[in-house]
Order: sequence, then C-alpha cells, then structure tokens
Amino acid sequence: MTVHFIGAGPGAADLITVRGRRLIRRARVVLYAGSLVPREIIDEARTDARVVDTSPLTLDEIVGEMEAAHRAGDDVARVHSGDPSIYGAVAEQMRRLDALGIPYDVTPGVPSFAAAAASLKTELTLPGLCQTVILTRTAVRASPMPPGEDLVTLSQSGATLAIHLSVKNLAQIVRDLTPRYGTNCPAVVAWRVSWPDETVIRGTLSDIETKVKKAGLNRTALIFVGRALAANAGSGESRLYAADHSHSGRPKTRPD
Repeated sequence: MTVHFIGAGPGAADLITVRGRRLIRRARVVLYAGSLVPREIIDEARTDARVVDTSPLTLDEIVGEMEAAHRAGDDVARVHSGDPSIYGAVAEQMRRLDALGIPYDVTPGVPSFAAAAASLKTELTLPGLCQTVILTRTAVRASPMPPGEDLVTLSQSGATLAIHLSVKNLAQIVRDLTPRYGTNCPAVVAWRVSWPDETVIRGTLSDIETKVKKAGLNRTALIFVGRALAANAGSGESRLYAADHSHSGRPKTRPD
C-alpha cells in the first residue's frame, strides 16, 4: 500500500501527467482538494473507489482516511492542485505518514506559474535582461513570511516575480515593488489559468490594481511582475544556438 501525492496541474484536465492519471485510475481511495482540482480528473477514478473531497476536512481527518486505507491495504491517490512542492501543504501530511510508518511517493504536476507563462507565450528568463525567477507569496491569513522574504527585500534582485496566493494584497504589492521596479514595469494577473474561464489581465505597476478591481478577481490568481513580461522585452539571444558557440552536442569541429 502506498499514498501517492499527485500534482494535478493548474486546472485543465489534460495537463495532469500520464503517471498521475494512471495512479488515480488504479487507486482504491482518492482524496482530492475539491475547490482546486477539476472534477474531470477525479472522474478518472475507478467506479468502486472511495472518493473524498478533503476541502472541509482537517489534517487529522485527512490522515485518518490514509490510516484506514493503510489498514485495508488500499493505495491512496492524494490529489493536489498544481505541483505538490509549491504551497501544496503536503509536508505536514508526509511528517504524519513518516510517524505512522505509512509509505508514500510524489508525482509532480505542472505548476501554475509555468502554465501562466505558457498562456502568456512568455519566457520568464531573457538573456541580458533577467535570468532569475522568484516564486513567493505575501502574508494574508495564512502562515507569516519568514524574515528576509518580504517583497521589499526580494525586489532588490530585479528578478521576475511570480507571487502566489496574494491577489487580495495587490495594493501592498504595488507599493512594495514600485520603488525598485518603477511604475511602468509590466505586471500581469492570471486568474484560473488553463480553466475554461481563464482570465489574464496585463498592465503595469501603475494601473494593474485598478484593472484587477474592475474585473473583480479576488482569489486563485497568480501575479507576475518583471521586465521580461514586456511585449518587446529582450533583444538579446541565448548563446546556446549561436553559430560560434560549441558544446557537447555541437562540437567546434563537426564532420561533413
């Protein structure tokens, strides 16, 4: 028996991995976050599976479901949105399973920032402009941010910022980032990326808050800020494909 933590991806049912879908189809118990995981993915479960929406459950209750499955010898598909490694709230579940001696593994999923970049048709790291992406969030009602991880500090890098779980803090985000990035810095808010009602709002730090308020977006949104997001950003090209650049796959002297 194994508990399989599975990243379901950002929302579209066909963005789950082949492995993740296979594990859901095989498991006798499927635990999923109903508010974030599309029903189409859960419909892949076998007809005799125990399927539980964990949205209203506490951590103790969720682990209790896993314990019961362990006693019965039934595999569990624990389905989370996006990728489990990013704001997945899986670490505490794993610690409980370690203490109970219940085996588990992890299947990665497409993270929301990658799906949003794909929707924008944007490379977040452009040569000569930005080579760093910072995934972060701000403190709202969830856990506080550790010292040194506030946006004012992180903004000193000038990196592309992917700010999760923070659209209700957009006004403070704009205030914190404007001194370093400038009022004309591109900003994007991507709401429910890859879902049928996906909405993407483009702007700058000077107007993004007004645009988002007008659209009425207040949750499940990702905020991008950075120069790489500009439509005409980055005139430089990667050295990877340059004619005078050699590497193991394209040696300096090639046979005719």
